[in-house]
Amino acid sequence: MTYYEFMRWITFPIMPTHLVTVRKDVKRLLKQNKKNKRTTILDVGGRKSPYTINLPADIVLLDVPQESGDKAMLNLGFTESLLKNIKKKRSNITDVIIEDMTQSTLPDASYEAVVCVEVIEHVPEDDLFIKNVSKVIEKGGWAYFTTPNGDYIKNEGPNKNPDHVRHYTREGLYNLLQKYFDKVDVHYAVKAGKYRVWGLKGFRITRPLLIFRTLIGNFINRFQSRGVENTPVKTAHLVAVVYK
Repeated sequence: MTYYEFMRWITFPIMPTHLVTVRKDVKRLLKQNKKNKRTTILDVGGRKSPYTINLPADIVLLDVPQESGDKAMLNLGFTESLLKNIKKKRSNITDVIIEDMTQSTLPDASYEAVVCVEVIEHVPEDDLFIKNVSKVIEKGGWAYFTTPNGDYIKNEGPNKNPDHVRHYTREGLYNLLQKYFDKVDVHYAVKAGKYRVWGLKGFRITRPLLIFRTLIGNFINRFQSRGVENTPVKTAHLVAVVYK
């Protein structure tokens, strides 16, 4: 375990609810592996990928190169400096691929699982994207997706992110995924509201009050987010677990 991974590990309990939810879900999925070997996961659009740090799996990161405009402003995609830092800080990264998943050159059935967190809302050709994700997963494998909750956003949610092509409703995401996967579960996650926003403010050692507010926000939001799987209003994310 590197120093970076250790610091991530000890601070994990105080991280935002979405991060905690994703890691718990993926760890649960990893426990289903009955082959007595480390699962190979393709982390699509992961960049620094805090969601897969320290997981007992072999992680391959895939993302597009960072471009100017919105992608640079939002810090999306890979840069050369980012790639060097990732390889230095992470012990479970086995490879890094710079590629657009809609133009995938990866062999069919080459991974046991795919993790794709807050990515598909950025992809214009979402059907082709999901089709290619499905192709690289071996039979019996799984994929895990999260995306903003379009059922909430279209009515009373936050303004549209400038790099989001679309927002999915629960039904819309299910219909897209069931075209390429045998079993699909889509549910809501993470209670929206001021405490979630507090928890996303981050930690700055020079601002102790901000740290305290962030901690309180994450603690309350974690409690609020229990049992919201079937609550379309005022939930921030959709989570999909699919099986090949």
